[in-house]
Amino acid sequence: MPRYRCLIEYDGRPYKGFQAQGDHPTVQASLERAILGFSGEALRITAAGRTDTGVHATGQVVSFDLSKAFKADTVRDAMNAFLAREPVSVLAAEQVDDEFSARFSATGRMYLYRILTRRAPPALDMGRVWHVKKPLDAEVMAQAAKALVGTHDFTTFRHVECQAKSPVKTLDIARVKRFGDEIHLVFAARSFLHRQVRSMTGTLVEAGIGRWDIADVAEALAAKDRAACGQVAPPEGLYLTHVTYEAEPDFGTYSSI
Repeated sequence: MPRYRCLIEYDGRPYKGFQAQGDHPTVQASLERAILGFSGEALRITAAGRTDTGVHATGQVVSFDLSKAFKADTVRDAMNAFLAREPVSVLAAEQVDDEFSARFSATGRMYLYRILTRRAPPALDMGRVWHVKKPLDAEVMAQAAKALVGTHDFTTFRHVECQAKSPVKTLDIARVKRFGDEIHLVFAARSFLHRQVRSMTGTLVEAGIGRWDIADVAEALAAKDRAACGQVAPPEGLYLTHVTYEAEPDFGTYSSI
């Protein structure tokens, strides 16, 4: 059976997350309906990451098997034809070997979080950025983020319903930089805990607005206590931007920071 790997982009606002959930609208359900529409096969796809309700993606990766072989471009175009009325797009498709898994073959994942810092609310980017009216010091946030890089017990930034076996993760990148009215936060790791990125982002904002000192972020991490976490950033500013499948992930190529 031929196996396909697809690069996916989507606006997460209309969906109750990526993962299929009964009758609820999800990105996974939409993709599987598109596959059924052109191939006649009802199947379950595998994804690199299960994004939450309202979270977006510019670099999600999925894989699936079909009983009949199609040209990769045909798979892409046929799926997009059935997704025409939804904010989901298959950017690329390719046939891969049977050992490839969008989830288990991944060696790294990168997320971008966008914060709009002007007083006026977003119009064109409504639902695609976190609007923070209070002044934010990006340099302070960048300095505070350095404490998060490395291998740590991230219990403080772990959602209580997280199903990961261990709270220990290695964060390869935590960068913060201002671009005009926006502040962008980029995080990269092999894998993340449930809502880890949103929890770290909200905590760094506490430092950016001056409620916390830079040292407070490091102390929160060291506490290994969910109660020590700052506010949790809302989902609308978060994007899954890249998944790597190399032996050693090189995120530098994919980051504008």
